[in-house]
Amino acid sequence: MTDDALTPEHAKEGGAAEDARLAGLYHSKKDRVFVRGIQGEYNLDAELARLRSMPRVRKASEIKFVDGPQAYSRHYVEPKDGISQLFHLHLEEYGPGGKSQKHGHVNEAAFYILDGVGYEVHDGIRYDWKAGDVAIVHNNCVHQHFNASAEKPARALVLKTKPMYLFMNMLFQKQVEPRQLEPTPEGVGFEAREEEDDFNHPEGGY
Repeated sequence: MTDDALTPEHAKEGGAAEDARLAGLYHSKKDRVFVRGIQGEYNLDAELARLRSMPRVRKASEIKFVDGPQAYSRHYVEPKDGISQLFHLHLEEYGPGGKSQKHGHVNEAAFYILDGVGYEVHDGIRYDWKAGDVAIVHNNCVHQHFNASAEKPARALVLKTKPMYLFMNMLFQKQVEPRQLEPTPEGVGFEAREEEDDFNHPEGGY
């Protein structure tokens, strides 16, 4: 069937299928836990005991990447885990030529670039980065992250205090462009690197 033979019904079906795929992405989920409820008996000793019983090391091998095929995320610490109410820590991996969703939020974020080369676009201004750099997303800016390489992936460790901002009722967040559902031409067949490595350190150390 050619494009000019598409009926409104076919177009509607295609749009519904794309909406369903977008809804399946982690970043589209509406039932995420952004702030844990604080309730029950007022007992600080019990809360301290609970916190001290939580794992101090989270194994990457037990936490898989989600989303893709251009931008993948591995979420290490979120409020739902019961470890911290203060921050959200996750790993981002961008396939060759890949990009993230375009969005804005009231909280700040820091991206420590582990490997690769790429750039940010914040409120229409481009900022280039490479492994070892730290990219800062200021509050209330519309931004998007890009892998500048057509051959290699890029990876960043992200730390943001989003849960604390939401806890203070600073709720603004807006998605302008969702994560892409198709790989870039150069990223066809790419899969997120599940195994950890010292991507930004020389072999044998310094």
